[in-house]
Amino acid sequence: MSELPRPIALDRIGPSGVTVTVEASPTELEAIARRLMLPAVTRLHCVFQLRRIAAGIFAADGVLEAVAEQVCVLSLDRFTQPIQEAFTIHFVPAGEEDDEPEPDAVDQIPYDSGAVDLGEAAIEQLALALDPYPRKPGATLECSPDTEAGPFGALAHLRPRLQD
Repeated sequence: MSELPRPIALDRIGPSGVTVTVEASPTELEAIARRLMLPAVTRLHCVFQLRRIAAGIFAADGVLEAVAEQVCVLSLDRFTQPIQEAFTIHFVPAGEEDDEPEPDAVDQIPYDSGAVDLGEAAIEQLALALDPYPRKPGATLECSPDTEAGPFGALAHLRPRLQD
């Protein structure tokens, strides 16, 4: 079960489409942070504009706004990262997804009932928007000035000195 269950019946999507807003509660934010292995998620707000584009296929244009606490890969300090991301996804019947999707193609999310879970879609978009190597603003990697440059510079003192 999703940490943010927000099912919407597909028969609610009329010819002009429908707009649905998903907002996570504090309890849901804690569960999302655990799932994404983050120290915290303090906000998740997503607006979906849903429309039917073919028989059984629905498009969702969305805007995700979130605030996540991440750990810097350089300093290991926690820092707050605001996220704002626009996206488009397609909901398709299970088994009808593209077998070999193009890298630039719209992401497809399968569904197997008369409803789609917009909460799960919002969590997936948050996961995609997170930097896999987060850096705290201003964080730098400190190098000792007495080491040689390059990935093995710190091992240079182990190399025997060659005489000319």
